[in-house]
Amino acid sequence: MVPPHLPTTEAAVTAIRAVADEYELEPTVTHDIGADQTSRRTAAGAFTALDPDGSLPHEAFVELGGSPDVTVQIFPEDDAKITVDGVGFADVPRDSVPAFLRSVYGGLAYVKPRFFPPGQWLIVPLPGDETYKELVLRGALSPWLARSIR
Repeated sequence: MVPPHLPTTEAAVTAIRAVADEYELEPTVTHDIGADQTSRRTAAGAFTALDPDGSLPHEAFVELGGSPDVTVQIFPEDDAKITVDGVGFADVPRDSVPAFLRSVYGGLAYVKPRFFPPGQWLIVPLPGDETYKELVLRGALSPWLARSIR
């Protein structure tokens, strides 16, 4: 299954709001617009809102209420960083964000113990054999993550 194309940050925020509605979550959204406001444009000059190509970069930060604690930072470069109970997934394609959230809230995401070296991985499977996996740091196992161990 090919994810829907989310050409803009606003389209991604709209898709996240739809997922939040499905799972009865209350999203809080913060928008940063302009090269002098977005996190990856630290080299932008003072009072410089446009990129050198004349575009106006738009970034959004979304907090989803509920359990687990999830935040999504959407970047102008068509990717996002999703954090699930303190475990960060960087460079998730913007188009994959809704499926990622559905996997987390739909109960498909799980924690897999690792025996050597000791630790755990948070694994988030998406449709089409796409899987995201991040290390859960020692001592960072939240109650939600602990309940998700398989």
